[in-house]
Amino acid sequence: MLNINIDTVLDASGLNCPLPLLKTKQALHKMSSGSVLKVIATDAGSVRDITVFIEHSDHDLLDTFIGETEYVYIIRCGLGVKK
Repeated sequence: MLNINIDTVLDASGLNCPLPLLKTKQALHKMSSGSVLKVIATDAGSVRDITVFIEHSDHDLLDTFIGETEYVYIIRCGLGVKK
């Protein structure tokens, strides 16, 4: 993983789809543009959900890590949804 300063950590471990995505959206909504969110999830569906969400927003997926039991996403907060 990249050496990036993390501003907020969201532990969505144990939550099933769609809760990791919902919690990620809520966390990003509360953050300032440019700040960085680390999301930890255990639901395999989060890979698809978070990737598609990021593709349709102006947030940036800086890094991901897929382990045996967890999925980690490093997201830089943008301004919201792409126009």
